[in-house]
Amino acid sequence: MTRARDLGIPLPGRTGELNALTDVPGVEIGFTTLVEGDSVRTGVTAVLPRGREDFAVPCAAGTYALNGNGEMTGTAWLAETGSLTLPVLITSTHAVGACHRGVIDWVVRERPDVAAEWLLPVVAETWDGYLNDSTAPTIHGGHAIAAIDAARGGPVDEGSVGGGTGMTCYGFNGGTGTSSRRVSYGDDEYTVGVLVQANFGSRRELTVAGEHVGLELGADNPMEEAWSAPSGTGSVIVIVGTDAPLLPGQCTSLARRVPLGLARTGTTGSHFSGDLFLAFSTANPGALTCRFPRTDEAEYENLRFIPWGRLDPFFEAVVQATEEAVLNALFANEEMTGHRGHRVPALPEAHWRG
Repeated sequence: MTRARDLGIPLPGRTGELNALTDVPGVEIGFTTLVEGDSVRTGVTAVLPRGREDFAVPCAAGTYALNGNGEMTGTAWLAETGSLTLPVLITSTHAVGACHRGVIDWVVRERPDVAAEWLLPVVAETWDGYLNDSTAPTIHGGHAIAAIDAARGGPVDEGSVGGGTGMTCYGFNGGTGTSSRRVSYGDDEYTVGVLVQANFGSRRELTVAGEHVGLELGADNPMEEAWSAPSGTGSVIVIVGTDAPLLPGQCTSLARRVPLGLARTGTTGSHFSGDLFLAFSTANPGALTCRFPRTDEAEYENLRFIPWGRLDPFFEAVVQATEEAVLNALFANEEMTGHRGHRVPALPEAHWRG
């Protein structure tokens, strides 16, 4: 699997050991990848901020939408409480319902005591209908459960895997990408990690490390030549995680910096693209827990957090890691042919190897 740094592309910042969202301690990621026959190019990605063991322990979290032509469930409750629990799933547009049910079934199996209250899973989507028969009921709850069961720490597969299997980006094969940055804060060091499901951008926009290469690489572009959808159609989901202690509103501020990283890769944000972002902090475990049964005793919680005026290095980390995660999704891929014979080429590495 080729990554952007393997080709000597100059990218700023100091990465974590794996250069992945799983550099954030405790984060686990799993995939279900479905490539079958001529028309199945889809799947499910699962992100567990605290891993399977502590999935029910809330994280401070916030969301941001650059463009709302997409879906991320559970955000109303997240905005109300500033807290995130349960595995986060990313999949194909028409599979949101199946994955939502799959998360519930997984929790019922693993922790019926947690399921006995109420569950509002976060499931996000991008549309894979160019390479995949997206209206077919291919994905079911069992695929969501399998992705959660497969979640692990360590290196993360990229490209056409999980929910990113049938996705395209800048007219090339896109999908799943990840990156991370280390941030020093006094005597402490924290990690900011990013995972993208990249399915956005028109070929002419593509920019790699400041080099506007889209027009130069414009020759083999079957999506734009033979498909009726507007150029740039698609979506992008970005998950940002950190072990830095942050308030929910500060997580929202991290999510608002994601578009700056996407813009570094060239996109101007299509009306036909759902660009939805979620950021969470794994610090302060237990501080946001909703306890049952209720008591009459007055209770207080404490949140330790980095002062607002000291967040700029974390904003920078989000921007840098988002840019690199998109590039990793592109470079990890190979050409793919799918539904109705639709073909999408891979980003040509020769341009950078030469």
